Amino acid sequence: MEAGWRAVAILYNALMTGLVLSLVSRQSLLGGEAVAADFVFRHFRRQHLEKFLPGLEKLGLADQPPAIAAALYHFHSNALGGVKTEYFAESPTKAWVRYPPPRWIWRGAAVCGVPTSVNAAMLHGWHGHNGVSLNEPRLGFVCTGQITEGDPGLEGYYHLADAPLAENQRVRFVPDERMPRFDLATQPTLPTAEWPPERLARTHRAYAVEYLRSLTPTLQDLLGPAEGMAELARTARLIGLQYQEEVAGLLPGLGPLDLIAALLEAHGEAVERDGDSLIQTGWKTMAGVNLPDEAPAFDAWTALFGGMVSAADRFSKLEVKRSGPTARWRINSADPR
Repeated sequence: MEAGWRAVAILYNALMTGLVLSLVSRQSLLGGEAVAADFVFRHFRRQHLEKFLPGLEKLGLADQPPAIAAALYHFHSNALGGVKTEYFAESPTKAWVRYPPPRWIWRGAAVCGVPTSVNAAMLHGWHGHNGVSLNEPRLGFVCTGQITEGDPGLEGYYHLADAPLAENQRVRFVPDERMPRFDLATQPTLPTAEWPPERLARTHRAYAVEYLRSLTPTLQDLLGPAEGMAELARTARLIGLQYQEEVAGLLPGLGPLDLIAALLEAHGEAVERDGDSLIQTGWKTMAGVNLPDEAPAFDAWTALFGGMVSAADRFSKLEVKRSGPTARWRINSADPR
């Protein structure tokens, strides 16, 4: 199961990155960069509102000074998701967080196609709202480096100002400051540092799946259920085509349908084999997510696996028929001769 969790994490990391690039390039008639930035802002604001305050409690940070709590939250929560992070506290009112390369969210060469405005939208969506959620209107985030500008990672610090900050002051960009050099030996740790690889893999999976759970309703709200899910389906299929070989390598020896079964089980889905089909009951992956329209969202999700099937055999097609809470997955293999 550990390999399945790792595979799922890889797929949704790639899906999030791919979707942003799709919006930048494919929505050009609507102002692609602006659409992508709007999506990223909404996506991270949604995640912030759902995760930040409960996460502070779970991490035992609720009693820390606001700047320390905000920086430590990003340091620990991202590290648990498999993201490289660094932390440095200068004082109770100024604490740095840094995400060194390679940046998890803009994996590989994808970073070359991400506009700086889109990268900055993430900070406005999440980092700039921490003070509001903590009921500390003086808390803001000062960004001192962005990898999309050629800086060695994303970095900045939470700082308690002398007076309440207006909305447009909660995130500032100051390119001539740098986080002090840090010592890995002095970085704060959680008990999770002693977790076995299996538990860490499961946590990485959950971290990546949360991107799917957030991006899907965000995209429906932004572009509408039909257009939004068409964009998601196209991107998901491309990710399936591109990552099938890597995912199959993590789960060797499985035929296409068995590979899908293993991935669905790694999601936590209820799946049974029925002859040449898989029967899925419910959609646990999106349980509790308020979707304006679930049907096109489910179809867009299955496009990810359809891309993998086509990559394994270009004459095969994945067919998924859903009736109520039950979905039947079947691979139709056509003989080109």
